[in-house]
Amino acid sequence: MLYRLLLAPLFVLLAACQSTPELDYDTTRDFAAYRTWSWQEPAVRYHPEQSPLNSDLTEQRIREAVAQQLEQRGLRQASGAQADLRVQAWFSVERRQDSYTTYYGGMFMGYPGGWWGGPSYAQTNTYDYRVGILQVDLIDGRDGRLVWRASDEQVVPRRQSPSERAELARETAARVLGQYPPRAR
Repeated sequence: MLYRLLLAPLFVLLAACQSTPELDYDTTRDFAAYRTWSWQEPAVRYHPEQSPLNSDLTEQRIREAVAQQLEQRGLRQASGAQADLRVQAWFSVERRQDSYTTYYGGMFMGYPGGWWGGPSYAQTNTYDYRVGILQVDLIDGRDGRLVWRASDEQVVPRRQSPSERAELARETAARVLGQYPPRAR
């Protein structure tokens, strides 16, 4: 029973950690003119550099997820340096902590003969978790200026299979690049 009580707030927290992507872009650019893209090397950068997820496998998953999303948005990968856009992704992992308090007992009620109640107590639980943040930058291939940037964060579960990690990368990249091309506001 206590096990179920502890899991409920964790599920609420995990759902709350799925955020709306942050977006910034150059409003003077014509995004319909961009048709091709290539990677800006290094294609994936990490912050901090010693991130526990910094690996060739993570980079491969992020590259594939971002490439798939750009393809779905009508951008084609260029083989040479003449791409309209250069793409660079940033991946960072932050450790965060959250706590919640559960109150038990202490119910006091009035009735015609007086008041009655019982003792109450509070239990506070604290837990640590990791949040992965994916940021994608689109840089104009002609003038080298940043024209579009979006980022999103997701709780990174402690134990994942390789297929679960790939799916997490695809989901996060889809949320980030779901903002491209920017819609007029």
